[in-house]
Amino acid sequence: MKPAMRRTSSAMATKSEMQGLVVSDKMDKSVVVAIERKVRHGLYGKTQRRTSKFVAHDEENAVKVGDRVAIVEGRPMSRRKRWVVTRVVEKGRGV
Repeated sequence: MKPAMRRTSSAMATKSEMQGLVVSDKMDKSVVVAIERKVRHGLYGKTQRRTSKFVAHDEENAVKVGDRVAIVEGRPMSRRKRWVVTRVVEKGRGV
């Protein structure tokens, strides 16, 4: 038999953090963040860009389109919103 695994508070506290670009801020207290990653094609080996969009919670409505932000996993706040904006990494250009 395997010994029982003990969970520590530090293991429970690690949450996934990602950085991405804000592509929409039209919702109240919510933004859409596009995360871009590079993957290699399985057969041909060419590097491709893949984009995933996440809806994130922005309590103060502080971030704008074009900002680079960091988001972390959070509790489900709606059907699609499971991420929370933690900080603005880089401000976008003013339009």
